Amino acid sequence: MGDRNIDALLSEQRRYPPPPEFADANAGPGFYEQDPDAFWEREGRERVDWFTPFSTLREWTPPYAKWYLGGKLNACYNCVDRHVEAGAGDKVAFHWEGEPVGDRLAVTYADLQRRVVRFANTLKKIGVGRGTNVAIYLGMVPDLPVAMLACARLGAPHTVVFGGFSADSLASRINDMGCQVLITQDASWRRGRPLPLKPVADEAMTNAPGVRRCLVVRRTEVDTPMTAGRDLWYHEASAHVDDDAANCPCEPMDAEDPLFLMYTSGTTAKPKGIVHTTGGYLVGVATTHHYVFDIKQSTVYWCAADIGWITGHSYIVYGPLCNGVTSVLYEGTPDFPDKDRWWDIVERYGVTVLYTAPTAIRTHMKWGPEFARRHDLSSIRLLGSVGEPINPEAWVWYRTHIGGGRAPVVDTWWQTETGMILISPLPGVSTLKPGSAGRPFIGVTPSVVDDHGYPVTPGEGGFLVLREPWPAMLRGIHGDPSRYLATYWSRFPGDYLVGDGARVDDDGDYWLLGRIDDVMNVSGHRISTVEVESALVDDPTVAEAAVCARPDELTGQAIVAYVTLKGGRDGSRQAVATLRQHVAEKIGRLAMPANIVFTPELPKTRSGKIMRRLLRDIAEEGTLGDTTTLADPSVVEEIRTRAAAAASAAASAE
Repeated sequence: MGDRNIDALLSEQRRYPPPPEFADANAGPGFYEQDPDAFWEREGRERVDWFTPFSTLREWTPPYAKWYLGGKLNACYNCVDRHVEAGAGDKVAFHWEGEPVGDRLAVTYADLQRRVVRFANTLKKIGVGRGTNVAIYLGMVPDLPVAMLACARLGAPHTVVFGGFSADSLASRINDMGCQVLITQDASWRRGRPLPLKPVADEAMTNAPGVRRCLVVRRTEVDTPMTAGRDLWYHEASAHVDDDAANCPCEPMDAEDPLFLMYTSGTTAKPKGIVHTTGGYLVGVATTHHYVFDIKQSTVYWCAADIGWITGHSYIVYGPLCNGVTSVLYEGTPDFPDKDRWWDIVERYGVTVLYTAPTAIRTHMKWGPEFARRHDLSSIRLLGSVGEPINPEAWVWYRTHIGGGRAPVVDTWWQTETGMILISPLPGVSTLKPGSAGRPFIGVTPSVVDDHGYPVTPGEGGFLVLREPWPAMLRGIHGDPSRYLATYWSRFPGDYLVGDGARVDDDGDYWLLGRIDDVMNVSGHRISTVEVESALVDDPTVAEAAVCARPDELTGQAIVAYVTLKGGRDGSRQAVATLRQHVAEKIGRLAMPANIVFTPELPKTRSGKIMRRLLRDIAEEGTLGDTTTLADPSVVEEIRTRAAAAASAAASAE
């Protein structure tokens, strides 16, 4: 099968069977034996309400799928109105926690309905209707899900741009989608200070002339420039607007009508506008939310992501609200005013399900478990992981210190493009394996193939592809069908290339190996960054690690590791030797880092994603790329200085 497969080196033997507390889980024995089409037809009829029932489950003309054909529905009606009509208006939809301590708000479903209707009627006043494209540039305030739902109510497709993006990034998304209206706010709170958003929006609008109106939410008291004729304060524009749902009915939308665009980076400078439609997306996210997180009527659910990413769309807004769940919505950072802020929130609201990213878990590992010990976390019955693959040691730390050694950890795999979770353990069915994403959800048909598209043997690494459609899958790239075909369907014709490496074990469980672009080629071996990072984090002194490759005359590429030690400790030559040997013993000498850079912080975006691209730039001693989205841009220069010193030390040691 050639030499282009990804070497799978890491072996993880710990196992955790389903706990007795999940004997009555939503997904029980026999769950995987169901017929996929019958399952998705039933979920489509029972999970959402339709104004006009669908007549056909799906059509599949690769690479395009359609789901729930003939059906008409409205996402806002399913997420808000039907719960109020069913008598659940007094149930809390969101416990909102602002970053300033004590800044709190409980939003019931009836409150949410009034807020959404008022926002929708305000949008109608400025010309928004069915088919009007709207950009949303807000922080994590209640107005963000309200604005999204108001757009959905009117049939106006939206794109939410993460509040940490630059003016150029915002403008490029506005222009690509052709947005006529922008919703933003004066500033958001971050680490005790207001972070202005409106000036960034103003700069973006100078390069986005198609925006005719800008609606501004007041969050702080900072001075905010307003352009007459274009900008409106939301509190003023909505002051005398009707909030009676009867006077603002939900627009019936075809199942395949666009609900939103989510932009994601690509290999070119132009971001990709991923198109998600209404019917299949809503059924997909509500269904997976119900089964993967074992949602009950008493669940208090917290997805600690940002709504500006697909995780927030699917598993803060549309999935949980469609299921009528009580959620937590938090505006700030995990360490303000102290490193126990998350655990204070969990204790206060009695959170039962917590869903977060491995980078956040490893950050808490670095700070230490003593912050979690300050609070009663006994309400937690289930933990989830989302984003990049989770290291086994982070998985075990999460279960031990946050889940009390009893809560299952469901490590979910999915992407912006997939819309919904595709591979995940199920807490009442799966024997959990730290670091494994488990089995595919019903109807999801992945395969791991070699460079020629042939399936690899169990245990061998390869390229992850998908072979059948799923309800929430993307419907293309906005305005660029040729890019859609080239990006996802050209490498292995007939198969959808997800861009990740993976392996499947003998039990049929999947282990993700990271992005294909991050695979390192050392002496002809294609080594996953995830496995080397997992081996490093397995050392008890290591809190976080990120690895990348640099050119090497002898081996083609050499591995460079960036390591953060627990307790804020600094590294030493002995620590370098110890960690290199630990990697050699854990996964083999060929994966030993050529040099190790100790750093108190890794370069992360405000959402917590490690920017490995910048680490490659540093390792290759090249020009640094864009650093505007970093939570702390100064980290990069410190790492560059430390990397130069580490490289010098490694050279002298040779």
